Amino acid sequence: MLIDAHAHLDDPILAPREIEVIRAAKQAGVAVIVNASSDLSSSEASVALARRHKEVYAVVGVHPHEAKTYSPAVEKRLVELAAEKKVVAFGEIGLDYHYDLSPREDQKAVLEREIALAADLSLPVVFHVREAYEDFNAIIQRNKRYLTRGALLHCYGGSAELARYYSGEMDAYFSFGGVLTFAKHKDVVLAAIPQARLLLETDCPYMTPVPFRGTPNEPKYIPLVRDKMAELTGRSAEEVERVTTENALSFYSIKL
Repeated sequence: MLIDAHAHLDDPILAPREIEVIRAAKQAGVAVIVNASSDLSSSEASVALARRHKEVYAVVGVHPHEAKTYSPAVEKRLVELAAEKKVVAFGEIGLDYHYDLSPREDQKAVLEREIALAADLSLPVVFHVREAYEDFNAIIQRNKRYLTRGALLHCYGGSAELARYYSGEMDAYFSFGGVLTFAKHKDVVLAAIPQARLLLETDCPYMTPVPFRGTPNEPKYIPLVRDKMAELTGRSAEEVERVTTENALSFYSIKL
């Protein structure tokens, strides 16, 4: 049994094929898909997906790209959505300085607000960090008291040294997707992370693994990520599947 710990089934690339994509995932052995959100509308869509499909669970929140859209009204609605029984985390939230689609000061302010809100809601947090580790680390230091329900660094792109830092500072979980199949030095990063903190994800429809790069990613490709993680860590595919599934169920508090 496999779990896609971070997907975007509501993305316009995949949404028209919703039933087909979920059916293909099940045929590939994927028992759970956790659908992450980027803004209020995608949070609404994630909850709706979770209502329609027993295999889907939702994560609600505002992505750093959309920090400029955050408001008291948005927050109020996110709190309402978070009350849904299949909402299992708050995210994806964080900082992204690669595109700067929202002003950096807005990103930082919203991140701090969402960390505190997740604590109020007793939900773990799913973080997105890109080219912003210095500011992110400073925010984590100021807000560690709120990170008591768990933290996941999705599509982790940092160094082994940073991975050890996050493990110590917030006992973080780390999820990896298709990037394992084409990026360098991921074996070094994986070696720095406790086995009990590794998860598999697709981040679909993005980050498609080899040999399907150039086409939309789907949860059905999780076995390719599993196999590459096994290769890079020197473990069997069966062991990686067992451990990452246990870790995902534990982090998201999902009971099957």
